[in-house]
Amino acid sequence: MSTLEVTFVRIYVTEGKAKKEQILECLHDQEKVRGVTVFRGVAGFGQSGHMHSSSLLATSMDLPLVVEFFDEPQRVAAILKHLRGRVKPGHIVSWNATLYL
Repeated sequence: MSTLEVTFVRIYVTEGKAKKEQILECLHDQEKVRGVTVFRGVAGFGQSGHMHSSSLLATSMDLPLVVEFFDEPQRVAAILKHLRGRVKPGHIVSWNATLYL
């Protein structure tokens, strides 16, 4: 089994601000990363302490979203330079990982 060292990135946004579309357009159309997954949270809060949550009575359009992707470290470094202007400081996390081929 061969391996490839990659950098894994997780970006935290909310649905209501249309950031997801901008980020996905950048990752898919411009940067052509290996793959992207978007997760919708049922609840969450950040530095502000404001709770974003869903309920059966009211469907919130401001739920937390997590956008994840990975690619080779040098590509991720360049991609993050483009994303930093689109995502608030403190909302991007990355770490090294191994991709098993």
